[in-house]
Amino acid sequence: MKIIKANNYNDLSRKAANILSAQVILKPRSVLGLATGSSPLGTYKQLISWYDKDDIDFSEVTTVNLDEYVGLSSNNPQSYRYFMNTNFFDHINIDKIKTHLPNGIVKDTEKECERYNNLLHEVGGIDIQLLGLGLNGHIGFNEPGSEFEKLTHVVKLKEATVSANKRFFEKGEDVPKFAISMGIKSIMQAKHILLIVNGEEKYEILKQCLFGPVTPHVPGSILQLHSNLTVIYSCNKEL
Repeated sequence: MKIIKANNYNDLSRKAANILSAQVILKPRSVLGLATGSSPLGTYKQLISWYDKDDIDFSEVTTVNLDEYVGLSSNNPQSYRYFMNTNFFDHINIDKIKTHLPNGIVKDTEKECERYNNLLHEVGGIDIQLLGLGLNGHIGFNEPGSEFEKLTHVVKLKEATVSANKRFFEKGEDVPKFAISMGIKSIMQAKHILLIVNGEEKYEILKQCLFGPVTPHVPGSILQLHSNLTVIYSCNKEL
């Protein structure tokens, strides 16, 4: 485990982008596991900036995202596909056909989970997986529970997660209650995991994840068992 303390959010974003860009430069056909939410926004902006300066080429890259809301189409501004397009993919030279997220509007969600599991196998595995961390310790949408969910699955979101996501929606009742999420096993099979955590409010849960018992009640605690984990965090306290 490698732990890096950033000076602030911009420093965190730049450090994370450095690691991702190095991956792409050294292996142009990399498979990047990507995340959504407020934490990676700065990282994506930094990568776009370097792309604009011709410092990085995404033309051969494949991406797989962690999750998508059930019931939101790709053109819904709150869907994760829309988020990825508007905040990253639309601004770089990546082939959109090679950018993958679960489909949240299929009738058969279980079949969609199976399709996504097969896709992760077909792309040859994830070279580096970018992760954020939820206030309850969730990674992707793998919520606290009695066991670790191994493969892609449909998740009933915890009330804490729904509440945290309300700020992105006009009405609280519009927040989806279900999502399709990559499983813990798939995340842990990534060759390198990059966890980025910003803010004082996440200090205690990050500490639990990195130094507490490994338990499905704190899903991020499983990351302790990964052989190549890099953590970049920004808060006033030392871990």
